[in-house]
Amino acid sequence: MFAFRDRWWLPAPPPAVRDVLVDLERYPLWWPQVVAVASLGPDDARVLCRSALPYTLDLAMHAVSRELPLLEVALAGHLRGSVRWRLSEERGGTGLDIAQEVTVHGPVAPFASVLRPLARWNHGRMMAGGLAGLRRRLAEHPEHQQ
Repeated sequence: MFAFRDRWWLPAPPPAVRDVLVDLERYPLWWPQVVAVASLGPDDARVLCRSALPYTLDLAMHAVSRELPLLEVALAGHLRGSVRWRLSEERGGTGLDIAQEVTVHGPVAPFASVLRPLARWNHGRMMAGGLAGLRRRLAEHPEHQQ
C-alpha cells in the first residue's frame, strides 16, 4: 500500500481549478507525465502515465465525485485505490489537498516493497510536473482567472 499526500496552492478560484481537473481528456496538454487519455464514457477513462522511471502505468479511472469541495476518482489497473482532491478558497486562490492511496499491481507488483523509495521519488517528479502544468494551464486561459 502506498499513501501519498500533497498540498498545492493555485492562483485561481476553486471552480476554475475543478473545471481543469475533471477534464481528463485534456490532461496530456498540460501534465507532461500523462501521455495518453481515452474516454470510456462520461465517468470513465483509460490513462497512461510515465514519470522519470522507464515504466508506463496503465490506469482505469472512474469519477466518484466531481462536485466541490471534493473530487474523487477510483483507480484500477497497475494502481488500485483512489485519488481525492479537496479544494478550498485560500489566500485569493485555491488550496488543493491531494490524497492518493493505492496498491501496486502488474509486472512491478512483486518488487513494490523494494522499489518503495524509488516509487516515492518518481511520484514526486510526476506531481511536480502536474503542479507546474496546472499553473501554466490556468494562466494561459483567462476563463480560469479570478
